[in-house]
Amino acid sequence: MAVLGKIRALGPVALISVIGLALFAFVFSTGTGTVTDVFKADEFNQSRVAVVNGIEMDRTDFMQKVDNLEKQNRGSRSSIQAMNSIWSSELKKLVLQSEYEKIGIQIEREMMRDFLKTNLTAFEDFQNDNGEFDESKLNQFISNLKEISPETMELQGSLVNYESWNNFEENIGAIGLEEMYYGLIDAGLNTALFEGEEDYFNSNDVVDFKYVKIPFNNISDNDIKVSKSEVTNYINENQNNYSSEPSRDLIFVEFEEKPSGLDKAEAKSSLNDLLDDREEYDPNSQQNIIFKGFKNTTNNEEFLNINSAIKFFDSYVFKTSLSPSIAENVYKLKKGELYGPYDEDGFVKVTKLIDSKFISDSAKVRHILIPYMGSFRSGPDVSKSKVQAKKTADSISRVLKSNRSKFKSLLSLSSDLVSNENDGIIEFAYVDGFAPEFRDFSFESRAGSIDVVETDFGFHVIEILSQGKKQRAVKVGNLAVKVEPSERTRDSIYNITSKFEIAVNEENFREYSKENNIKVNPVNNIGELDENIPMLGQQRSIVRWAYEENTDKGDIKRFTLQNGGYVIAMLTSINEMGMMSYEKSSLTALPKVKNQKKAQKIIQSIKSSDLDEIATQNNVDVQTALSVNINNPVISGVGNEPSVVGYAMGINKELTSDAIIGNSGVFYIYVTDRRKASSLANYQNMVNMISSTRSGNVRNKVYTALEEKAEIEDFRGTFY
Repeated sequence: MAVLGKIRALGPVALISVIGLALFAFVFSTGTGTVTDVFKADEFNQSRVAVVNGIEMDRTDFMQKVDNLEKQNRGSRSSIQAMNSIWSSELKKLVLQSEYEKIGIQIEREMMRDFLKTNLTAFEDFQNDNGEFDESKLNQFISNLKEISPETMELQGSLVNYESWNNFEENIGAIGLEEMYYGLIDAGLNTALFEGEEDYFNSNDVVDFKYVKIPFNNISDNDIKVSKSEVTNYINENQNNYSSEPSRDLIFVEFEEKPSGLDKAEAKSSLNDLLDDREEYDPNSQQNIIFKGFKNTTNNEEFLNINSAIKFFDSYVFKTSLSPSIAENVYKLKKGELYGPYDEDGFVKVTKLIDSKFISDSAKVRHILIPYMGSFRSGPDVSKSKVQAKKTADSISRVLKSNRSKFKSLLSLSSDLVSNENDGIIEFAYVDGFAPEFRDFSFESRAGSIDVVETDFGFHVIEILSQGKKQRAVKVGNLAVKVEPSERTRDSIYNITSKFEIAVNEENFREYSKENNIKVNPVNNIGELDENIPMLGQQRSIVRWAYEENTDKGDIKRFTLQNGGYVIAMLTSINEMGMMSYEKSSLTALPKVKNQKKAQKIIQSIKSSDLDEIATQNNVDVQTALSVNINNPVISGVGNEPSVVGYAMGINKELTSDAIIGNSGVFYIYVTDRRKASSLANYQNMVNMISSTRSGNVRNKVYTALEEKAEIEDFRGTFY
């Protein structure tokens, strides 16, 4: 947030510069691929990933952009996630492109130059001696890029080549066209004065009322009979809520590669072999040599780093940082004593108490950081060598030791801008992830100490202001052997899986699984481009199989899981685009129909117009709603009830309403007060707010409408 604030403070020119740099970074990192217009018919599906309103999306360019985005994100996104991100941007380009062609808008050369000037005006490379934008420098830069292509040139800290520059211009042009298009739409958005007046009164006219709410669940489902035809009629009347994209349903069983009891026993035996000393014959000395085990070794770090699946952690920890299942037992150990063996997180472990001491649980310090060239996170402006940085830090330390009041005046020398905003002060707990050298000095030296401490970040001049309560901390070593399935176990699981695969078919899959105590997992509504299967995680191969042309309902296939084990899946349903099946629609439609029938049953049972009597008859209370208005139809403790609030705004005072069917039950209300807001001399402020809201929402709404209307042929499932 601080960075954003600083950028804003610099004004629009700096902001434009930042946007320009971001565009350069994006364009250069995403390769040279562009969306093309129309390709030859004989290239057909092999050359295109989609067709949008007759415009083809080139497969090679699309896949290159996906690949570059994956690399850019360094594995933080899966291939499908990267593909969906590129798909959104490329689809938008083509949807809007078809609209531009319809209305005949395009970027002329002079407009393109204006766009470039707007985005590049803050770039020093394109400024004259007076700091003004110089188009001739821009032209020369482009000419130089073209001449040295495909080599790069530096621009505002980014490397640019001729191809990336062309892509940058393409993106600038696309942004310009988009602004022109939405500008035309914005120009047609007008808000009438009466709309402002209406919105004002809808927000400020309020009503108070008493009400009785009889929840739908006051009527048992067993007391309501709903026929299939009634549910079908409801679905037909609300078709927009029950349309569906193509999907697949399947069931699967999983055969996990879990270690057997014998595997665990063998792991424990291997662990026990490491506890005691062992004697081995040395052919070189022709003598027996004693190798110390974990019990007796004094070099715990070396022993664990060689023999343990969990390497040595050279730090003290408090009791709260230990695993709750062992904390109490380990904390009671004396130096050199062992706890275990015990099972934890897929390991067999023995824990040794190596040392213990009393350490403050927190510390408050202030520091000045002097980095040097090559130190961690040092900026390009850092010019000091390591020797020079140490000399500077020592000099600051001497000054502070003689006069601590000078600390704030020396903060300008510190590169830690975050702590500088707090006078260099840092408060942290021992368990926080600070550099070990920084932490050890802050907690193990006395309060009031000042000294120079070196970390990967540079040299810190640290003054300890205060320390928290001391408590016992322990240093432990964990000797661990991972419990893994043996080859014997893997073979057994494979054989069980194969036997199951041979035995099952469409008719007996569930029954055979039940007979053999194997859990069957159903998965519904799998989209063509989904990659996750519930309970299994990323399983793109299963999804692709479910959508292959030769995969039919009832087909069964075995899949090998990436982390070991197998899945046997059976396709149970192929759902094409259109209306949901009755079975799926009824999951939400049936409760709606039941509530409708419950509402009628409740209404028929009410014979009184007195709220207290209605409440008593239905075992509910009379409640009060205060200062409710149309624009915010929320009843406290109930929720959103627009029908109830709308009725309350129109009913006469001191009159019990007819039954009102709300979202959560049947309501009866009695208006006690209605307060109309005072008229305003002018409603222009309301008009302006409505216009601003509409303008802010128009782009998303317009694009959503255009995408829904667009003719889109999507072939991504063929390639991903």
